[in-house]
Amino acid sequence: MADARAGDQAPGDAVELGDLSDLGDGEMRCFEDVGADGIVVCRVDGDLFALTDNCSHADTPLSEGRLRGHGLICPLHGASFDVRDGTHSGPPAWEGVPCHRVTESDGVAVVVIASGADDRPSDGGRLQSR
Repeated sequence: MADARAGDQAPGDAVELGDLSDLGDGEMRCFEDVGADGIVVCRVDGDLFALTDNCSHADTPLSEGRLRGHGLICPLHGASFDVRDGTHSGPPAWEGVPCHRVTESDGVAVVVIASGADDRPSDGGRLQSR
């Protein structure tokens, strides 16, 4: 699978994010040039998860919010999204956000861009190692 360049990705493209070994548990990092709205990568309990960096309710970057356990909370109105699969916990959001599969091998993390909220990887975007 070929890597796509920043800002030039289509659904199904694999994008190299680099070394994320310094991303600690409970931390997140924004990649503004990946996907249409950017992505936010979170590490929870040692696993990496990636969501589109845009709240489905308020059209604002989720990376500016707070990560509490597996919940990523929007900074504007408190909508919460599960980083494992992008689902929302209830109002004010009425739909989830796209979740993207992340793999990490030989110190390099790679994300595969999903086409939409219903195109989530069956593993919920969990970190996979070879």
